[in-house]
Amino acid sequence: MSSSNGPGPEDRTHVPVMQRRVLELLTPVLGTEGAVFVDGTLGLAGHTLALLTACPGSRVIGLDRDPEALARAERRLAPVADRVTLVEAVYDELPEVLDRCGQPRVQAVLLDLGLSSLQIDSTERGFAYAVDAPLDMRMDGRQPLTAATVVNTYPAGELARVLRTYGEERFADRIARAIVAEREVAPFTTSARLVETLTRAIPAAARRTGGHPAKRTFQALRIEVNRELAALERVLPAAVDALAVGGRIAVLAYHSLEDRMVKRVLAAASTDTAPPHLPVVPESMRAELRLLTRGAEKADAQEIQENPRSSSVRLRAAERIKEAA
Repeated sequence: MSSSNGPGPEDRTHVPVMQRRVLELLTPVLGTEGAVFVDGTLGLAGHTLALLTACPGSRVIGLDRDPEALARAERRLAPVADRVTLVEAVYDELPEVLDRCGQPRVQAVLLDLGLSSLQIDSTERGFAYAVDAPLDMRMDGRQPLTAATVVNTYPAGELARVLRTYGEERFADRIARAIVAEREVAPFTTSARLVETLTRAIPAAARRTGGHPAKRTFQALRIEVNRELAALERVLPAAVDALAVGGRIAVLAYHSLEDRMVKRVLAAASTDTAPPHLPVVPESMRAELRLLTRGAEKADAQEIQENPRSSSVRLRAAERIKEAA
C-alpha cells in the first residue's frame, strides 16, 4: 500500500464527480454557524473540502474504512482541521459514530458510493482489471476476505450467484465453471490470469459489445469482498434518520444495483403512507422526505469529457420535511 508525507499532486488536482451539483444541493442547509454534515465516503476529501470552503461556519464528520484514505484526507484538510472530525468506519456504522460524537442530528449526509480515486489508482490493490496485480480488492486491508479467497474457494454455484447478483453478468455460470476448472490447475493469485480465464469463457460475439469483458466480474468480486450492498442497505435508512428537519441527503451511485436501492429508499420515505381514499392525510402518515432531484441526475457531457469516471454516475437527493411518526 502506497503512502506519502503530504498530499500528492493527484490529491490537489482531483475534482470529485458532480461537485458543482453537490454544492448546489447541500450548501443551502450548511450556511448557519455550527451546521454539521457527514461525508460517509470521505476518500480524498474533495467534496468535503469544497463544502467546508463554501460554508465556513460548517463542520464535517468524515468516515472512511480505508486508513490510507483517512491519512491523506487529514493532510488535505489540515487548513480547516478545527472543523473536521475523521473516523475510521464503514458508513453503515453511522448511528454509532454519531452517538460517539454526541451529534444525534446533522444538516446533511453525502454518500459517494463505489471506489474512490485513491483505490482505483492504487494498482497494487487489484481493483483495476487493466493492470496485473494481486487479487485483493479490499477497501480495508485488514479484513480477511480477499478476491483471491472468493475465486479460489467459492463453489461454482455460489460464485455464479455472486457474478449474477452483483455484476449482472449474463454469462455467470460459464465464467464460474471456467474459474473452477482453471483453479484446479493452480490457484489464482493475480488479476491477469483471471481476466484471461473469464474472457475465454465469454462468447466471442458478446466480447465485442458491452465494454471490457472483465468489468462486470470485477465489480461483482469487489462488492462481495467488501459487502458493499449490505452496508448500503443499512446506511440509507440510518442516514435519513440522522437528518434534522430541513436536512438533506445526496447519494452518488455508479451502477444500477446501488441506484435502485437508493431510489427505493428515498421514494418510500417521500411517499405518504395513507390509503388513497382518505380525503385528508393525517400528519403521522405524511412523507418524511421531499425529493430534490427528478429521477437520477447524470453528469453532463462536459464533465464526462473532463472526468471519464463520471460517465456512469447517478445522483439522487432529498430533504427531510418532518420527523418520523
